[in-house]
Amino acid sequence: MKFWKSSLCLLVLLIIVGSAAAAPAERPAAAPVDARFGIVESYVNSAEANNLGVAWTRVRFQWAEVQAGGPGTWTPRVSDAQINNEIANGRTVVGLLIGVPDWAWNNGLPAGLNLPHNDPNNTWANFVREAVGRYNGRIRHWIIWNEPDINDPNAPGFTWPGSTQDFLQLQRTAYLVTKETDPNAVIHLPAFTYFWNPHYIYQFLDVVVADPAAPEHNYYFDAITAHLYFQPDSVFSLIQTFYGAVQSRGIPWKPLWLVETNAPPSNDPTWPVANWTFQVTLDEQAAYIPQALAVAMAAGAQRIAIYKLQDIPGDEAANPEPFGLLRLDGSRRPAFNSYQVAIRYLAGAQGVRRERWNEVGQVRLDQGTYTTHVLFSRLPAPQQAEIEATANTAVLVDMWGGRRTITAQNGVFTVDLPGALCVQTAGDYCMIGGSVFYLVQSKEGGSVPGAPPGGNAPPPPTTAGETGTPAGTAVPTSTPDPNAPTLTATSAALTTAVSTTQAMNTAVTNTPRPTNTPRPTRPPTATHTAPPAPTETAVPSVTPSPTPIPATEIAELLPTSTTSTTLADSTELNRSEQAQPPATNNLSFLFIGGGLLLAVGLAGWWWRSRP
Repeated sequence: MKFWKSSLCLLVLLIIVGSAAAAPAERPAAAPVDARFGIVESYVNSAEANNLGVAWTRVRFQWAEVQAGGPGTWTPRVSDAQINNEIANGRTVVGLLIGVPDWAWNNGLPAGLNLPHNDPNNTWANFVREAVGRYNGRIRHWIIWNEPDINDPNAPGFTWPGSTQDFLQLQRTAYLVTKETDPNAVIHLPAFTYFWNPHYIYQFLDVVVADPAAPEHNYYFDAITAHLYFQPDSVFSLIQTFYGAVQSRGIPWKPLWLVETNAPPSNDPTWPVANWTFQVTLDEQAAYIPQALAVAMAAGAQRIAIYKLQDIPGDEAANPEPFGLLRLDGSRRPAFNSYQVAIRYLAGAQGVRRERWNEVGQVRLDQGTYTTHVLFSRLPAPQQAEIEATANTAVLVDMWGGRRTITAQNGVFTVDLPGALCVQTAGDYCMIGGSVFYLVQSKEGGSVPGAPPGGNAPPPPTTAGETGTPAGTAVPTSTPDPNAPTLTATSAALTTAVSTTQAMNTAVTNTPRPTNTPRPTRPPTATHTAPPAPTETAVPSVTPSPTPIPATEIAELLPTSTTSTTLADSTELNRSEQAQPPATNNLSFLFIGGGLLLAVGLAGWWWRSRP
């Protein structure tokens, strides 16, 4: 009987252990993977931001909120504890300064704006000085205002009623005050929408270079900022357009940060959208993320962030589409998982090149001793990509993280790409391409698959603030016509401006005014203009990441054996919304083992109890 009791107890213990092993466990929080990749408002769900592996975030300081009670008050929406937590998690915090409170309101502009920056009656200068001083040592990057080129006072995103000369005074004041308060700070231009007024960036730069004191103050900005949505093709071309605009005015090279990008879905069952600008499915949003990241890097973007991490109450009233990678309840949209995978496979790139842009989107990343090709179809029909082999085998990864080993034939890897859903078109191609695949192979003479690649750490950037041209970084050479700027190498003639829709949290103010409720802007409807189809397009390299993916993780990206598996042999892609499969094999083994042990115990009990 004792043996029976012992066997029963052991069986119960095995069942408990097996159940624990079968339960899917959340990945432990990961350190930031690559300094390039960020998410807006990570503090809303810091644990999930850790799981993404993002390295930076943006925090908005709406003046009308922060000093609603007057210049002696300070009540930001994001607390010191939240900011300190982001920093403790390894993320760089970027501050956005915008808005005018009632007590400083002067026809939409800050009172005293035209006074010298050190005049105590310049209210904007005082606000900037207070913000930079309070967060000195914690926040070093500051974006000044948001999308001042929106010229329709009735548009939800209208934030700037002044002239370009007025805006220069705002930017100049912020730059001078910030540099006096924190000489190590990096000052960003506001994000320009381009679509509302393609001439605005040129008009603004014209008034900048007309200031004789501008050169000695770095032209009052250290970095360019962009907000680009929905279309990977225009992400690429407009980044080069912004670089070209600065170059066309004789201003030294400045890094560009793509601070906001996304393609919010219209078919999420928890947030159905009737009044959409572009019809986008959940799977298309997931595919957009790696496509936009790859082409943005190829165009020269130094940092890229997705807007935004999680939906919050109030977002639905601010715009029709949901932008969060997480829903209101914290559940993940498929794009969360595709971004998580993209960060790890795009990390550590030392040079990025858009090699093909016709039926197939093909972007190559050089990552030390190995390369990664980002591949996807740009048409509804399936396509094939052929990549020159530098090794006998490579690993092919789908955008959900599923991996398989493939073998080169006649010196070429052939990858079959499924057709795009193509819910929305842009010219002759789909606005968003199909499912993304990563082809990872070692370079000739480099690390073999299965071994950690050696020497893959890229050199550090030239300065901590990334304000100079990094060594080996090609400066874009495109110079758009200043009188009639056009998109370069774009697949759509994007000319129709539409209203602003992306939600930045609406500020709580005493009197609601447009400048107190800044929102980022969506791009206009794509037109049906056939694009050029360049191949082997030369594009600039991006700044090497100061924190590349560790070699131990790189090793996991490469195959551990030379077993050949073709794409046709793979199982159906497991999308992000599907739960990770439980450890059924382990559980079955435990139950079988427990059953055998019980049978032995029963047999022993019967033998001992027989007459």
